[in-house]
Order: sequence, then structure tokens, then C-alpha cells
Amino acid sequence: MHRFLCGLAISICGLLASEPVFGQIDPDRRQLIQLGFNQPLEGRGPISGYAFYYRNDPGFLRTNITLRLAVAPVYLDSEVGFRNALGENTDLGIGAAGGGFAYSYYEMRGGKFIREESFTGHGGELSASAYHLFNPGHLIPLSGILRVSPHYTVFERDDATSRSFVMPQDHGSLNLRGGLRFGGVEPLIDPDMAMELSAWYETQLRQHSGPYGFNDDRGMNSVSHLFWARALFIYTLPESKQCLSLSVTGGGSVQVDRFSAYRLGGDLPLSSEFPLILPGYYFQEISARDFVNFTGQYSIPLDPAKRWRVTGVGSVAGVDYPLGLKQTEHVYSGIGLGMNYRSTSGAWNVMVGYGYGFDAVRSGGRGGQSIGILCQINLEAQRRAGPWFKESASSISTGLFRFMGR
Repeated sequence: MHRFLCGLAISICGLLASEPVFGQIDPDRRQLIQLGFNQPLEGRGPISGYAFYYRNDPGFLRTNITLRLAVAPVYLDSEVGFRNALGENTDLGIGAAGGGFAYSYYEMRGGKFIREESFTGHGGELSASAYHLFNPGHLIPLSGILRVSPHYTVFERDDATSRSFVMPQDHGSLNLRGGLRFGGVEPLIDPDMAMELSAWYETQLRQHSGPYGFNDDRGMNSVSHLFWARALFIYTLPESKQCLSLSVTGGGSVQVDRFSAYRLGGDLPLSSEFPLILPGYYFQEISARDFVNFTGQYSIPLDPAKRWRVTGVGSVAGVDYPLGLKQTEHVYSGIGLGMNYRSTSGAWNVMVGYGYGFDAVRSGGRGGQSIGILCQINLEAQRRAGPWFKESASSISTGLFRFMGR
């Protein structure tokens, strides 16, 4: 049970720190219950799953205040947004988050989950964010985001952590993030339409640094620099409801360590704000210093009511490794096949799938397999879509159809 809760919380943490959909405070009322789970069919990887209730409440207390809340079994994230608090078209967000298992670390090397070098981390953070809209009135928003967030982390051994393994120090840290986002994507497991071009930079400053592990064979850096970008496109044909999804994310780093490295692997779309999908691999199996990750997905309805769909997905990634985590391969690929049911009202959306990782290292050689399930309950499904999304869907659909000569 301890390991399950630990893995559950780690999967949730990235999502709970994500930005609102539109760069400014999200104007749409949302109530979502999200569940996701991946299970390898061979080998032993860390538990990978999430379960949380997500609420976005515009008009909370006053018309210019929005409450964003995400509640998980062992973690809570919240932000109160104030529209135009920092000037015209510039919103302010004040957040608090924390709970158990949020900063745990799983050591993965050569396709193996090394429990003797893995440990649990608990902690919390505060945040202050500024969201500026550069092009008010335009169809697709261009937003700038600045965030400062102090953290505090406490580490403890798991039952399987080696007694000769020296733990890293408990410490405070300060994260500074800035980014530009053109467009956005809703916090759903399979949105019908989205477009995003974004670029980001983050600095992580730690109060304590230094060696830990076995005979000081690894270290925690006092500062790490991360920079990454994403291009994403999702479009659903209005009549046939066939859906195409394409995304490419690439990033680099300076002075990266195990705690700040990018982690690739698994097929959980809401495990982080920028999920690095590789079907058939363990969750966060591959640590990267620099990477590029491409994922394509296509779904086809199977019945006249468009409730049942079959979905194919393929991913490929190129990586360079942090110190101490180098592997023989630099390119990884995987494919997946899934079945999806979405109720007519959109209140229920359930997906089951299978993934195969061509380059995953396993005891029998190369090739990893996994199964997974995703479930979304939309408690606001009966409400009409917000004006930005309705106008965007109509205009983008018309433009794309003209471009394709339809």
C-alpha cells in the first residue's frame, strides 16, 4: 500500500503544478475526476497512476476571483487567481500545494527499477504567478507566464532502501519559471481540438547540495537550468469524428542532476503538464539531460453514434543522459493500441490500451509490454462550452477545411 500511494502521488505532482489552459486565469467552470493506471506485463517498475478531483471555479467569492483546486488521496494543490490584479490583461495567481510522497525518487537504470537506491520525499510549496495576455481579442491567445515557487522537501527511506545508502539532505529550494505560450490545451484525456506553440525556461536553486548515495557516487546540485519547447496540434473532423493528434517536445539542461532530469516513459497523458509519452516502457523509465520526443495518435469511431473508437499511437525519442545514468541506446520508440468509450453527453470517457516498447531493456532482451486504463468523469458535461472554445472550434475548423480544400 505504501508503494502504491507513493507512485500515485508522483504521477499526480506534475499535473498539479500545471498552468491554466489559456495562460491567464481559466474562465471556464470545470469539475473533473481523473483516473489513470499503467501496468507492465513483465519486469518490475514503479507504480504508475493518478487519481484526483479537479475543480476550476470562476466567480469564487467575487467575479474577478477564480479558485483552482486539485485533490488527490495524499496531495492537495490550490491556486486563487485575481483577474487584472497586476494591470490590464495581467492576472495574479497565489498558490499552495503539499502532501506526502510528492518528491519521491525512483532509481531506474538499464530497464531495472533499483529499489535499494530509491526513497520517499514529502514536502510542500507556495507560489506566486503572473499571467499576461499579449493579444486580447485575438482568436488564439499569446500569453506570458512568470512563476516563483519556494519548496521544502523531507526525505526518508523506503522499506527496501539500502542501509548503506546515504540519503540526500532535507532542503529548501526556489524554482523560477518563465514561458511564452501561443494557444493551449484543455486538461482532458483526449481533447477534440487544441493547438499550442510554447517555450520555457526554469531555474532550480537548492539550499543544500553535495554528494549522497554509495560512497558519494552521486550528487545534488545547488542550481540546475532547464529549457524546453513544445508544438502540439489536435484536430477532430466534424462529420466523421476521426481525430489526429501530433506533438513534439524537446529540451536541454545545464548542471542537471537526478532530481532535475527529464523523465520519459509510460502512457499517462495527465501525469504532467508536458507528458513525455513512450508506450510499453515503465513510467519515467528513462532519465535525460537533453531530449526530443515525438508522439502521433489517430482515432477512428467504430459505431454510428461515435461512442466507441479505436486509437493507435506511436512515439519516438532521442536522448542524452545525465551523469551516472548513461545507457547504450540513444533512440527509443514504442507503439500502442487502445479502445475508447465516450458517453453521448461526454460525462464519461474510458480508455483501455496496450503498449509495446521496442527498445525497452528487459530480462529476455529488448521489448517491453504494458497495459493501461484511463477514466474521466466530467461533472460539468451538461454545461455548454465556454465562449473562447466555441469560437475557436468554429473558426479553426472553417480555416482548416478551407486549407484542405474541402
